[in-house]
Amino acid sequence: MNPRGSAVGVRSSAASSREAAAAQVIGGPAVLLNTGRSNQKERTRTAIVAAARDAIAGGGEVTMPHVARRALVSEATAYRYFPDLASLLREALAGLFDSPQRAMAPVARSKDPVERIGFATEILLREVLAYQGAVRAMLAAALTKPAIAQRTGRRFRLIDEALRPLEDTMAVQQPARFAQLKRGLTVVVSAEALFTLTDVCGLTPELAIASAIETARALTAAAIRPARR
Repeated sequence: MNPRGSAVGVRSSAASSREAAAAQVIGGPAVLLNTGRSNQKERTRTAIVAAARDAIAGGGEVTMPHVARRALVSEATAYRYFPDLASLLREALAGLFDSPQRAMAPVARSKDPVERIGFATEILLREVLAYQGAVRAMLAAALTKPAIAQRTGRRFRLIDEALRPLEDTMAVQQPARFAQLKRGLTVVVSAEALFTLTDVCGLTPELAIASAIETARALTAAAIRPARR
């Protein structure tokens, strides 16, 4: 056995141990610091979303300065987390609504698309009415950024669920007519329709909802009548 070689090996092993220990000491606080910053960012983001939900629940106008004040952050900070009010509202609104299947549960056994679309219309418009401050802000944003409106798909999912009984009949036999029916319903089953009826036509919210329901039912009945022959 070579004593000199053994000594060199011991020194090399000790050096490696010291380097590993040093790396842990240096890296440890950095990891903790990064984790702390990440947690703080998540808490700030959560606070902003929670403040937005509180503002939405109030039913009034929702603005970024208002949300920032509720979250106890600056408006600039709020914009660092969300590039615009619409993106914040989308996240805040997510999870507030039941799935279309759950929402349509009371008419789940009905095979009548007219009855189902009337029910779906009332669901959507009452949701719009309950959160109209946020919905109006989303519509305003969509005027300058149309892609925002294209990503807002609740009305489409409710319409799809309402017309499910037609998927094996009209959708197969008359696909163009079925597609046109869906397009027509997106005009009626919408926040825009509700606000037109209340703001422009001067109807009360209840009368506006009833009018939209009647129109959606009539549109659906007229579309499916030839398909039933």
